[in-house]
Amino acid sequence: MNQPPSRRRKKAIPAASNDSTLPNDLAEEDISPQENPALATIDVPAVEVPELTEQEQSDRLHLERRVERAFFEAGKALTELRDRRLYRSTHKTFEDYCRERFGFSRRQPYHLIEAAVIFDNLVEKCERNVHILPTNEWQIRPLSKLDPDIQPEAWEQAVESAKGKVPSHRIVKDAVQRIMERTQVPNTYQLGEVCQILAKDNPELRGKGGCWGIVSQVNEFTCTVKTWNGEYTVGLQHLKSYNYLPAECEQMLVICDRIGRVYSDSLEETVKSLLQLLGKVNRPYLTAVEEKLLSVVELEYGNEIKF
Repeated sequence: MNQPPSRRRKKAIPAASNDSTLPNDLAEEDISPQENPALATIDVPAVEVPELTEQEQSDRLHLERRVERAFFEAGKALTELRDRRLYRSTHKTFEDYCRERFGFSRRQPYHLIEAAVIFDNLVEKCERNVHILPTNEWQIRPLSKLDPDIQPEAWEQAVESAKGKVPSHRIVKDAVQRIMERTQVPNTYQLGEVCQILAKDNPELRGKGGCWGIVSQVNEFTCTVKTWNGEYTVGLQHLKSYNYLPAECEQMLVICDRIGRVYSDSLEETVKSLLQLLGKVNRPYLTAVEEKLLSVVELEYGNEIKF
């Protein structure tokens, strides 16, 4: 019967032995580096990474800018779609169009539109040595609380806090809060006060520029105002008081309620235009002709109000 091959075993070396010379049989049993992976040396060839050419550097910068400006381009496109009413063949409102076409919430397209305006402002007014620009709408949303002239200052402070990198939403919000605390102006508006709405560059106030509204709630930096077709929360920078007398303010509240009871998007365009014009009168009363026209509309739609 065949005997199994004999296996070499490494003999133990007595701990007390100081002899540095190993017996021949032990020397023969040592494992060579080629047989022990732990002692093997692996040669890794060096790979040289070529520097970018001047054209590649230009292409990289161009593509990076396209990534950074994606939300900006979206805001610009939405602005044109809205202003030219290019949705009118399929949808009644811009909000419905954005929801069904892009899956946006009601406010999301307006956030992008506003962000595009702010981005343009930063490009124009930031110091030339500030090359860091926003890469998404969420980063610069806090800047909407500031006047356009102050937005670049807040952005530059945020970039500095981020150590020269693109700042996060939180960092920008903190910079905005510091500026607001420094420049805080007391809200002196009163309940029932009649104010003119100044739309400026605020897309959420589109169509409301020049309209009058009645203050229904006073907040720290904003007022809620009641207009002929709803209530809106408006920043103090977007309001201008008419300084009407209390009796005149009460009269305007009556007019506001009358218009609000008959106004709807389903009205004929002529009637809607009339009510919108009455919502922009810059005096605390209606003329005799305006009063008659409003009474006819109230009568026609079954909402005539007796005083």
